Amino acid sequence: MRSQIISQAFAMTTAAAAAALLLTACGPSQPQSQTTTAPGTGQASQSPTSSASTAPPASSAPATTTASPAPGTTGAGAPALCKAAGLTAATDASGGGAAGSVYMKLNLTNKGTEPCLLKGFAGVSLVADAAGAPIGAPATRDDSAAVVDVLLAPGQTGTAVLRYTQAGNYMDCSPVDAAGYRVYPPEDTDSLFLPQPTKACTNAQITLLSIGAFQPA
Repeated sequence: MRSQIISQAFAMTTAAAAAALLLTACGPSQPQSQTTTAPGTGQASQSPTSSASTAPPASSAPATTTASPAPGTTGAGAPALCKAAGLTAATDASGGGAAGSVYMKLNLTNKGTEPCLLKGFAGVSLVADAAGAPIGAPATRDDSAAVVDVLLAPGQTGTAVLRYTQAGNYMDCSPVDAAGYRVYPPEDTDSLFLPQPTKACTNAQITLLSIGAFQPA
């Protein structure tokens, strides 16, 4: 009898265990946990490794230069052009003569207290007197000597070749007496009178004078 009771109890225990297993198998399954990624995101992208770059060397600014005044012009600190009021005029007839012409040096000397620049050709004419009008044709330019800057310190002289052709060489000259020369320094409207009596031609078609560019004496 006791063995029968134990067998029944074991059978009931086994049945209960089997029922529990059956209920577990047939019950709703538990959802699995999932990890979701928010829209627009994903695995973090790796930032590109920035390689160290060498900045290009700064361009050097061009050197600033100060333009020198062009020859014959004046700039800051440059000497002014020589003017008639600061000059004296003279001639030197040591140049001699040929074929009825006399070659002389026309000398302009700086009588001022500051240097001045003499450059180019003087204007030269024969005149009846110190205040008189020109007689005949003015001097033509002789380009045989190059134009150069002649810087005259106080007391220094610039010289140019002046040629005078004898008025008696021309039959239609209509000669008259001239008291001397009127001399205009280069780029000046004022003049100097240089006394030197000679003959001039009233016929303006005849040119008795020529003048060269000033050179250092």
